[in-house]
Amino acid sequence: MRIATWNVNSLKVRLPRVEEWLRLREPDVLLMQETKLTDATAPLLPLRMAGYDLAHHGEGRWNGVAIASRIGIEDVSLGFDGAGPDADGARFIAADCGGVRVISVYAPNGRALGTPFYAAKLDWYDRLAAWLSRNADPAGHLVLGGDLNVAPEDADVYDPQVYIGTTHTSAPERAAFRELIDWGLVDAYRQHHPEPGRFTWWDYRAGNFHKGLGMRIDHLLVTRTIAARTVGAEIDRDARKGKLPSDHAPLWLDIDL
Repeated sequence: MRIATWNVNSLKVRLPRVEEWLRLREPDVLLMQETKLTDATAPLLPLRMAGYDLAHHGEGRWNGVAIASRIGIEDVSLGFDGAGPDADGARFIAADCGGVRVISVYAPNGRALGTPFYAAKLDWYDRLAAWLSRNADPAGHLVLGGDLNVAPEDADVYDPQVYIGTTHTSAPERAAFRELIDWGLVDAYRQHHPEPGRFTWWDYRAGNFHKGLGMRIDHLLVTRTIAARTVGAEIDRDARKGKLPSDHAPLWLDIDL
């Protein structure tokens, strides 16, 4: 089974690239974030023609998460409750696909330390951890993937000194990420690639992609039963190239079930 995650930064704009990528990489499940569509405008028919069912949770211009699967989608769950800036919105969708519970999440950005948006980001992580404790089993088959907007280690940014005093690398954010690990998840990509310099996001500005100035903020976190069966993981940098790319690259995980 191949499970992938990709912040597409507008599924409407990026749909031809998504369709091409599905043909090229043939994931069984693709988790998407920042679809920026309402449920009524989600591209159900084009993806069905590509062989994928789509479960979508969107609100329009902002946020939006989805699960595309060619192995079935059952028991779909949308969102969880909260309050405050960036706390609500279409940032969470879960479903059963081929015997695995998959969750697509889009964590708030946080904007700047000490702001209400940063506090809401930490609150969102608290609620995600609480959802897992109430609704999931660390001994089960579960994959939580998406744009988590956290670089968990210094090796996940091109220069740690650049990110001192900024979001994505602050101690509370990294602690929130570790809480997911402590619950019973494994950073599946790092299991196969411990080396630094592997990124999933590059700013559009100043040629940062070509300069290698990126961050690893997109993740596939899996329960240990899944981690023991993974046979490979990759970041597809080629998908960040060419015409009208997302600022994120897809990340995939291969599992021998």
